[in-house]
Amino acid sequence: MIPRIVITPGEPAGVGPDIVIKAAQREWPAELIIAGDPDLLLARAKLLNLPLKLELFAAEKPAVAYQPGQALKIIPLALAETCQPGQLNTANARYVIECLEQAANLCLKHTAQAIVTGPVHKGIINDAGMKFTGHTEFFAKYCGVPEPVMLFVTPETKVALLTTHLPLAAVPKAITAEKLQTVIHILHNELQKRFGIMKPRILVCGLNPHAGEQGHLGREELDIIVPALEQLRTKEQLNLIGPLPADTIFTQKQLKSADMVLAMYHDQALPVVKYMGFGHAVNVTLGLPIVRTSVDHGTALDVAGTLQADEGSLAAALDLAIKLV
Repeated sequence: MIPRIVITPGEPAGVGPDIVIKAAQREWPAELIIAGDPDLLLARAKLLNLPLKLELFAAEKPAVAYQPGQALKIIPLALAETCQPGQLNTANARYVIECLEQAANLCLKHTAQAIVTGPVHKGIINDAGMKFTGHTEFFAKYCGVPEPVMLFVTPETKVALLTTHLPLAAVPKAITAEKLQTVIHILHNELQKRFGIMKPRILVCGLNPHAGEQGHLGREELDIIVPALEQLRTKEQLNLIGPLPADTIFTQKQLKSADMVLAMYHDQALPVVKYMGFGHAVNVTLGLPIVRTSVDHGTALDVAGTLQADEGSLAAALDLAIKLV
């Protein structure tokens, strides 16, 4: 089967259109479908001096693997106003959301098999009056999933987040035994189903420095994390190690001994993930009824339209999406 992958370029003023056009210069063992504005893509390709052909997507036709020089399939969605590289415009924020909705619909109807998302600008979407905390939360709500899990895949390891886009002050209250067990169940099942790891070994971070230092630096480990992990170990025989101090859990010795790491909050994991694999890491949303992967970087407004954007992370996200389906 040749899979169909829907790509959303993301913020039109950023590098999303650029990296989509650059990725189209190589072959892919999948049919690539763009949910976006064709005029934007053609104008950006002209600016970058790169070839690009577009053709209306027809679901009734058989999927064909993409070759350079072929036309990318497109589902046309129009910008509200003409876009200039590097210049944000709240008028085009709704367009960004419409692209995500269209992509999700295609996958929920099984017309396409995966979504690969380009970088969005959360600030401009919120400035336009639409509450948006991130792709992970958007797709979870759109698909009716109560508990999505954000997973980052790098060449060295896989790192998941227990909590995602929360203010740091809100993190401790968000860590509950129920949430821990739900997220670990999702990780265990998805590692088996999506990645073929039949007996996953998961390292779990503590929340506090030194994993709480036996309660002297915080009690979340003793009161919540340790009992939740112990219950999963004894009742379900899950292979869980921790809670371990976050300052040593990402050492090579630890990573080589496990299949993945579960971090407690966003910036406990992301600085390490981006140091290890920036430009080649992939963001995956687990727990959805669809496959969704994404780039590991932002909109890079300062280099939009200049050929300086590296399409490596988008290529890695496409590669992983194809493997997962």
